[in-house]
Amino acid sequence: MWFKKKVKARPEEKLKLPTDLWVKCDTCGEILYRKELEKNLWICPKCEFHFRINCRTYIKLLLDDAQFDEQDAHLEPADPLLFPDYKKKIKSDQEKTNMKEAVVYGYAKIGGIPVVFTAMDFRFRGGSMGSVVGEKVARSIRAACEKRIPLIILSTSGGARMQEGILSLMQMAKTSAELALLAKESIPYVSILTNPTTAGVMASYASLGDIIIAEPGAELGFTGRRVIEQTIGEKLPPDFQRSKFMLEHGMVDLVVSRKDLKNTISKILKIIYHGSPATE
Repeated sequence: MWFKKKVKARPEEKLKLPTDLWVKCDTCGEILYRKELEKNLWICPKCEFHFRINCRTYIKLLLDDAQFDEQDAHLEPADPLLFPDYKKKIKSDQEKTNMKEAVVYGYAKIGGIPVVFTAMDFRFRGGSMGSVVGEKVARSIRAACEKRIPLIILSTSGGARMQEGILSLMQMAKTSAELALLAKESIPYVSILTNPTTAGVMASYASLGDIIIAEPGAELGFTGRRVIEQTIGEKLPPDFQRSKFMLEHGMVDLVVSRKDLKNTISKILKIIYHGSPATE
């Protein structure tokens, strides 16, 4: 034979990248050196894809001197419906993330302006909103109202937490009602949407900001693509429910790279916040 037949490698024989050194971009497929990617704020240098980062990384990135006076860090979920394996999964996520729940909130400064900063973490139950997440978000809104300082909420979520049933869905109404009281006091609220922000969280506090900022490429929306396509019997555009698409259709105000996020928030606060920067 003139040519040897190529034998495909078995799955177990394929090259495996050491995840502690190299990362593959989900969008363009580029193989990236982890340390360089981290220096670039977890943004792919080739296609600008924004990798998901945790809430503690956002705290370092956005807050002045990374100073964060966390509140109610002890609150953790119960198991009101006695859902199978729920307690075990919660404990596993708590050990993995060193967090009690999927959200943190507290006092901080951005560009010298005092704020209440709230951030979700997708590592904990997919950032799902249970009763404790809803309560902590509600408390952060009340804190901003009491201190009369701007509220910043950074969202990432797969939606309501099914293991808590109706108690989870009730948080949509509770957080929305608290934001209505905040708006009545003319206290600014900036909502930051990261990848993904969907379902119950998107349908409540995430979409109610006075200014809504999204990271590039973030998946945003209430119902997933597949469900919509099956319902309407049509194929959706490739960029459907991505941040650029949402910007073009008036659902968000700005799409901002992670590199420019702190500077953008700082400029917005200086324009819309009329309190004293020295307010405590």
